[in-house]
Amino acid sequence: MMQAIEIEGRTLKTGKRPVPVPASGQALIKVACAGVNRPDVMQRKGLYPAPPGASDIPGLEIAGTVAALGESANPLKIGDKVCALVTGGGYAQYCLASAALCLPVPTGLSMTEAAALPETFFTVWSNVFDRARLLPGETLLVHGGGSGIGTTAIQLAKAFHAKVIITAGSEAKCSFCRALGADAAINYQEQDFVAEIDRLTGSTGVDVILDMIGGDYFPRNLKCMAFDARLVQIALQNGVKSEINLLPVMLKRLTITGSTLRPRDDTFKAEIARKLRDKVWPLLAAGKIKPVIHSTFALRDAAAAHEFMESGQHIGKIILQV
Repeated sequence: MMQAIEIEGRTLKTGKRPVPVPASGQALIKVACAGVNRPDVMQRKGLYPAPPGASDIPGLEIAGTVAALGESANPLKIGDKVCALVTGGGYAQYCLASAALCLPVPTGLSMTEAAALPETFFTVWSNVFDRARLLPGETLLVHGGGSGIGTTAIQLAKAFHAKVIITAGSEAKCSFCRALGADAAINYQEQDFVAEIDRLTGSTGVDVILDMIGGDYFPRNLKCMAFDARLVQIALQNGVKSEINLLPVMLKRLTITGSTLRPRDDTFKAEIARKLRDKVWPLLAAGKIKPVIHSTFALRDAAAAHEFMESGQHIGKIILQV
């Protein structure tokens, strides 16, 4: 048996579960650390159920040691130090992961840091570079620059020679993002981000927008977009509905897209993993980029970690020590 965090009603509690057994193509990971992400909070509230076949235990990213392997789980070996993107089950002492979605812990990074990588790096790469095709010299606007997604997007976009503008809700977060590499930071509590984007870009607009807000941000995003710009919607914190003026979409040849990563199959995610291993893991090993960790909690304090995430005070990632 193993200790695991279970959802009861809309609260988290510590329980006992059988240690899972890896099937073909899977690894059993002895979890050292697990990342806390907003989808975990949404799942706890009943707003984001686990996909069919996934564990009902929350937790979408882990770091730890390979403890057992199913058949065809090459090239993993028992004892390997890995981090992995999972569809659930991370808030536990052991977790199953697809072998194809396990990546080595980058040289020089701790297990805490490694646990902060999979969910945000897979998400940012898939949406900013694959879907939105951000190119060197282009300008990326990231809403929620102080989040785990935001701090990752800043570093990756700068590493691949793009310009970055972020929005955040406090001057402390804006200052942190500038220090991390953002070319400009807009405090949306005090500034109109549409007017600021117009000023910062000389009225040309931005090339790519990564938005996790939705709702009333959508029509404002359209006003910020350059000709042939791309908007990628990855979350909807301000609501699922918005009015749209189709005229600028036509006149400026805009592309509006979005995605959710969790329900995608392992074949799709494995291709992202391959690109991260080839293009991003060397940057992590060289210390050119690094996950931003705000705070850590013990596994038994997962409820407090969720409460802290919902407070919006954090910059970067919140990690559970298992």
